[in-house]
Amino acid sequence: MAEKILVVDDEVSLQETLTYKLEKEGYKVEVAGDGLTALELARSTNPDLVILDVMLPGMDGFEVCRTLRQETNIPVLMLTARDDEIDRVVGLEVGADDYLPKPFSMRELIARVKALLRRVRLIREEVGAAAQEGNLPQIMTFGNLEIDITRREVRLDGVVVPFKPKEFDLLTYMGQHKGRVLTREMILEHVWGWGFIGDSRTVDVHIRWLREKIEPFPEKPERIVTVRGAGYRFEG
Repeated sequence: MAEKILVVDDEVSLQETLTYKLEKEGYKVEVAGDGLTALELARSTNPDLVILDVMLPGMDGFEVCRTLRQETNIPVLMLTARDDEIDRVVGLEVGADDYLPKPFSMRELIARVKALLRRVRLIREEVGAAAQEGNLPQIMTFGNLEIDITRREVRLDGVVVPFKPKEFDLLTYMGQHKGRVLTREMILEHVWGWGFIGDSRTVDVHIRWLREKIEPFPEKPERIVTVRGAGYRFEG
């Protein structure tokens, strides 16, 4: 069955171009020209990927992405007319999986789409295999810290701590590899995926956010330790 992609952009010519290129690659495409329509289509069609422009009439792309992240884990590739690092950071904060500034080549966009969808397929296969083998932990416990994979919740002393999707994915990955030194490149590959075009600062920023939420003293972290010259180690 063809994977479904929701394209959200108010520029009709770009809608048509993206639809043509994506359908040529074998994908099924739905199109929305504003944020509210995009949310309605995402809820009704359950796409495998959303390509989302930042500049939209009414509800902008950041707000659309933030709402999607409250409801689903569908991967989101954000587009913007500005190559602005602030926009990129905001996009990551609201839960975008990748970020592509305009103008861009169709070859690069297709490559990123394939990489994001490949990552989703691999995660589903890994989860399915682990479930069949009975090796999928429902809850990881580290002292007063609980990572509930099924509910996608993090709890400290039994109280739910709000986590953005990427923060949860990062903490889960680190928890699954407790005691192991994880390089920034390893973290980018496994949490953001092969298609993510970014640098190690993305990892550092998210690590800082995690520490602020789970460390008693974030300035002196005991759970997520920096290994100088190598990366990070989760001590639990």
